[in-house]
Amino acid sequence: MSKKKSFPLRLDPELYEILQKWAADDFRSVNSHIEFLLREAAKKAGRLKKSQE
Repeated sequence: MSKKKSFPLRLDPELYEILQKWAADDFRSVNSHIEFLLREAAKKAGRLKKSQE
């Protein structure tokens, strides 16, 4: 597995609660769910190379 870049992310507490419940519904951690959502958005925008999907 490739090394992951870590960085601090500040979120509105209400948004974090929404993400936390959403992640739990999909059996993911909040961190992995945020990464999943960002990856899906990058795919939809055509910003993700095929090799990165």
